Amino acid sequence: MATRPFDVDGSPFFVAEGIFAAEIVAECRRRGLLAGAYALRRPRGATFLRRLARDLAEQRKAPRVLVRRGIALLRAEPAVLRRQTGLGAEAARAREVLRGVAALLAGHPRRP
Repeated sequence: MATRPFDVDGSPFFVAEGIFAAEIVAECRRRGLLAGAYALRRPRGATFLRRLARDLAEQRKAPRVLVRRGIALLRAEPAVLRRQTGLGAEAARAREVLRGVAALLAGHPRRP
């Protein structure tokens, strides 16, 4: 895994998103930088259909390959979520994440 420094001086928050964002939760917490850490919890079927529609529209691979890959990702999703929460992220639905971030931006954290 590659690493590179980044500077957040002067910024009240930074957002790390994506499947590997949970990898930095512990270090951000250790440094006192963590305001919140979320792992998005969505209905797996909806995620499968959204991903398949996107990949088919972009013609990324043959449809059969995309369906097989999508099914594999659908099956793996619970393990991915468990791993992210094990690294310190909170499993939450999109609406909960948006409310939490809005509260942080308003200066009223959801939790102490």
